[in-house]
Amino acid sequence: MIVTHLSTYKKGAYFAISLFIILSTLSCSKQEKAEIVPYHAQMKKQFIEDISMAIAFLDSSANDTEQIEKYFLKSRVYFKKIEPILSSIDSENYGFLNQPNILKVEEDDFTDIKIKKPSGYQVLEENIFVDNIDLTIVNKHLSLVSNRLKLIKENCNFSHLKTYHFLWLLRKAIIRIAVTGTTGFDSPVLENSLEESKIVYQSLKTYLALFENEFKDITVFQKLNTELDNSIQDLTGDFNSFDRYTFIKKHTHKQLALWNLIVTDWNVSFPFELAIKNDVKSLFSANTFNLKYFSDRNSGEITTEKIALGEKLFYDTNLSSNKNMSCATCHLPEKAFTDGLKIGKGVTRNTPTLLYSGLQKAFFFDKRAGSLEGQIIAVVKNENEFHTDLEALKKVVEEDSSYIKAYAKVFNKTKINNADIRNAIASYIRDLNPFNSKFDRNINDLENTLTPSEIKGFNLFNGKAKCATCHFAPLFNGTVPPDYKESEIELIGVPRENDTINAKISADLGRYYVYNTPERKHFFKTSTVRNASKTSPYMHNGVYNTLEEVLDFYNRGGGSGIGIAQDYQTLPPDKLNLNEQEIKDIIAFMESLEDPNENYESTNK
Repeated sequence: MIVTHLSTYKKGAYFAISLFIILSTLSCSKQEKAEIVPYHAQMKKQFIEDISMAIAFLDSSANDTEQIEKYFLKSRVYFKKIEPILSSIDSENYGFLNQPNILKVEEDDFTDIKIKKPSGYQVLEENIFVDNIDLTIVNKHLSLVSNRLKLIKENCNFSHLKTYHFLWLLRKAIIRIAVTGTTGFDSPVLENSLEESKIVYQSLKTYLALFENEFKDITVFQKLNTELDNSIQDLTGDFNSFDRYTFIKKHTHKQLALWNLIVTDWNVSFPFELAIKNDVKSLFSANTFNLKYFSDRNSGEITTEKIALGEKLFYDTNLSSNKNMSCATCHLPEKAFTDGLKIGKGVTRNTPTLLYSGLQKAFFFDKRAGSLEGQIIAVVKNENEFHTDLEALKKVVEEDSSYIKAYAKVFNKTKINNADIRNAIASYIRDLNPFNSKFDRNINDLENTLTPSEIKGFNLFNGKAKCATCHFAPLFNGTVPPDYKESEIELIGVPRENDTINAKISADLGRYYVYNTPERKHFFKTSTVRNASKTSPYMHNGVYNTLEEVLDFYNRGGGSGIGIAQDYQTLPPDKLNLNEQEIKDIIAFMESLEDPNENYESTNK
């Protein structure tokens, strides 16, 4: 049933609803001394209260369509309240509830391919805040989301939680706000990111209060509370004009520093590291990410000696059958480890940068390799590249005394195998994460040289231009924070030629070639824009020669904006309405992400 419903909702009204609910429900009074309840029991009690309200307001949305917008927004507030907890204790259900309105395809192998239609709060937002509401569709999703919340409520378990779990979820929420929460990633229509980030911070204050007795130094508790209050106060203004750069410098990094003080004050030991290192102080640092998290399970430690061995192998032409091709033949350091060609010789796609490539969960433009070691196998066997085999790779090392000596030192054994050789090369590539660009140095307060245009460009990138909803800071690629479990692929409608009048989509079917899934035609992995100033031409087919051409494509609405119609395009078809100066600012920001050459120059060339 289609009901004409011209929405009179204004984004500003969301603040009033949020503030009312925060003030009336998010207070957390201290327990009476006579009632000492384990913190996990208190956490569960708060969680149950909040998820119950989220359910109640969703059900009210279904029962009172005249006030569907108001009730949905109230439910959304309570969902953001439980977000820090739910995303940590039940990431799968959180992902269902907060997924984008895009078809989800899971491809484990040829016999196990799942096509899942999306549901959740984002899907509801896109279907409720329109001029013509289809109540049949909306009610279906209201029911799906409500039932999922009820299932979570009935089955949630907090008894296993340790103190370090709380610290991890606290930090995860801090990072999520900085890199997706303020970008409009999960509020694509209403752009209520700033108000929703306030709700998350207030929820963190609520849960933090349950741990007050854990603090030996109460001033640390007080400082973090004050900092969260200050963050809430600064999350004001228009979505498009919000200064995300200053917010990260002033608040996010300060919160990470305070988080480390809590770890010390509580004397917490972590059983292992997640994607983000346990002692992280900045999101934009070579010490931010745990490289082992992105590596093969059996890849071992990444040592200086292993990196040096891998670097030597990287530049060795003896690894190829004709002895004139090395990894560096197509990945030139001076071009940020690309080749500067539209399509490299003997291959079918543009050569991507290797910088920061180790911080991904899949490789090649079509994600057909699950590790760098796996990608190296493909290069070795490709008849247009190394055109050899893994046994030949091993023989090269066995016949070189310097390799034998280095290999024995690195792997503590004399019998050489190709898996170790590939691991050494992969370890060198994993080390190519300098985080030493002008932007990195500035956001880390190491210098003060960013221009107003570069800062504005970062804010546009993360706001109005919506670049950061696919190119997530700080890597600015498609590896999704804050868990970094998946590297996204997108269908944006890249054309065959640089043509905006008679555009035809690139003939390359991308991910489709891996499993022949029709719903994955023309999907490609989201590349990093770090060092983009040195990696032209752009896109998987090298169709665009300049960043200006790339920005023009996105500004028009991607493929849809130039007449390429694709059912599963993941890029919103709307024009971005960026003016000429805004495009210049975004490009200025991207140019500030260029790492100096000396960070990765090699003596092996």
